[in-house]
Amino acid sequence: MNATATDSALTPRQIVAELDAFIVGQAKAKRAVAVALRNRYRRARVPGDLRHEITPKNILMIGPTGVGKTEIARRLAGLVGAPFVKVEATKYTEVGYVGRDVESMVRDLVEAAVRMLTDERRAEVAELAEKQAVERVIDVLHPETAPRQPQGQNNPFAATLGSIFGNTFPQQPQPTPQPPPAPPSDAQRIREQTRAEIERGFYDVRLIEIDVEEQPTLPIGMIGGGMDQGGMGGGDLGEMLGGLVPKRRTKKRVTVAEARRIFAQEEASKLIDMDAVKREAIRRASEDGIIFIDEIDKVAGREGARGPDVSREGVQRDILPIVEGSTVNTKYGPVKTDHVLFIAAGAFHVSKPSDLIPELQGRFPIRVELDSLTAEDFKTILTQPKNALIEQYRALLATEGMMLDFTPDAIEQIARFAMQVNEQAENIGARRLHTVLERVLDDASFAAPETSGSVTVDAAYVRERLADIVENADLSGYIL
Repeated sequence: MNATATDSALTPRQIVAELDAFIVGQAKAKRAVAVALRNRYRRARVPGDLRHEITPKNILMIGPTGVGKTEIARRLAGLVGAPFVKVEATKYTEVGYVGRDVESMVRDLVEAAVRMLTDERRAEVAELAEKQAVERVIDVLHPETAPRQPQGQNNPFAATLGSIFGNTFPQQPQPTPQPPPAPPSDAQRIREQTRAEIERGFYDVRLIEIDVEEQPTLPIGMIGGGMDQGGMGGGDLGEMLGGLVPKRRTKKRVTVAEARRIFAQEEASKLIDMDAVKREAIRRASEDGIIFIDEIDKVAGREGARGPDVSREGVQRDILPIVEGSTVNTKYGPVKTDHVLFIAAGAFHVSKPSDLIPELQGRFPIRVELDSLTAEDFKTILTQPKNALIEQYRALLATEGMMLDFTPDAIEQIARFAMQVNEQAENIGARRLHTVLERVLDDASFAAPETSGSVTVDAAYVRERLADIVENADLSGYIL
């Protein structure tokens, strides 16, 4: 799915409506990301050279943890099929320190784009791959009906690699080929009957022996193994030499159902043009990619900082060229970051956005402040979104035959308790609801396998399990 094509069907109002289905409140942040996404569609329609001059307006989200910063960005990317990665600014170190370099966030984005494109291509060829997989299963069940295959030739590179690596890859002597017997006259009828039986699951549990491709193991694991992905690391060298080495096939005994899955994967891989996938992945990452940089406030330090965080400003200076627009070398090719949308987020409890270096501040022109969640928001989170927490717990315990029935006063009590604990201890936003609900439903979850029927959760039920803990601030700090 092309992100630009998808954007054309989504107005900012529609994008906000889609986000509202999963995220409670935060209207300002939703509007900001919706406009940023729509601007990509607008830029794609701008004629001439001016299109390349228009860069994304990056967004800085300011708000406490657990209010939906990451979820907004993640849902936005999923909405339009854009490559998306979430990284933490605290994982990176200034050049010269041991740790991840900031360019790895772009390489992660390209890897995400390759996985996305590969999944899309697999879905496109799934039907044909499944048909070919069924044919291969028939060949195993009734080898006498299999069509004649031309005799393969030896790989001329095998002997060369064998001499280089000490006969690790010796060229196997080939026996004199014998012409295969002619298939029986009713081969077509047998194959059609077997095909119908396979498709209706008649053979699913039958064990068969199949040949499975295995990637050859090259004895060069130590060569370049520690190099960064941008250079010729061990993985890249393995890929390069993998095409020269004949693939080894091993025999496995599996069920027909499993054989169909294995064969379908192999056939799909043969049908996908990976070179085209890599080219499109680079284009999509550079044009439609979204990088979410979390914990940006943790590196918001100026000169003069002392102690273990001395490199914080250095990290900002390293991030700056990536956000400004630069070319990063990846194993799939160079990627330009000029039109990647960057969304940075942080709580900014101790520091403030103005503590970032001025150059980096200027690259995040749109700033939105996310509101702390109220008890009313908690009630909405528990009941209204598509992935509402109460619905999740109902579905989980329904698998054991236990039906949960939450009364309105119970939902209100849970929301109030969560709000109270957030005020007394650290404010962790909606994540507090997970700990509160786990505590409320602890007995029911434990007894569910032996207990069937309906369990009514009312305000008294909630108070019985939470009142003592919430009232004792020291205890709630440990348990909730």
